[in-house]
Amino acid sequence: MKKIRVPDMILCAQFAALSAVLSQIAIPVGPVPVTLTFLSVFLAGGLLGARYGAVSQIVFVLLGLVGAPVFAQFKGGPNALAGPTGGFIIGYIACAWVVGFAASRWGRSPKVLIPAMAVGALATYALGTLWFMRVTNHTLESALGACVLPFLPGDAAKIALSAALIPTLHSALRKKRAQGGAPP
Repeated sequence: MKKIRVPDMILCAQFAALSAVLSQIAIPVGPVPVTLTFLSVFLAGGLLGARYGAVSQIVFVLLGLVGAPVFAQFKGGPNALAGPTGGFIIGYIACAWVVGFAASRWGRSPKVLIPAMAVGALATYALGTLWFMRVTNHTLESALGACVLPFLPGDAAKIALSAALIPTLHSALRKKRAQGGAPP
């Protein structure tokens, strides 16, 4: 297994922190708040690749698990992760991995990133909805109405914004690495 370098760890920590910050930009609209977290998850996967994108979100989840108030509405701890939104939070790991895998394998153009982000979001929706149903005893229909359908337009906008930003940001990271700084 490839050894993780300090610049890689720093980028993972930065994207975990970005997820924590964007989770606090939340609109409580029921059991699942609207947040900007997907934006950081898409960027992490697209910029860091599958391995480090997923690691950044694992760090985010672990911070919340140990009690740091990094989840939406400044929640943290095992109860927050075990609650109705826990599956979505875990799903961010899968999403970052999917986006990172596609970006590393097929490139960072919007034509690659947009479908990859859609698949990553779908994985997050699936994990989150199943967990939500388990915890709240909702039916699939009511869970989709509460946890997925209202979020589709906003998440589509986050996909478009991320897909537009990643090529430029990735180029800047590559230049930084060539100068002896952060890795791509």
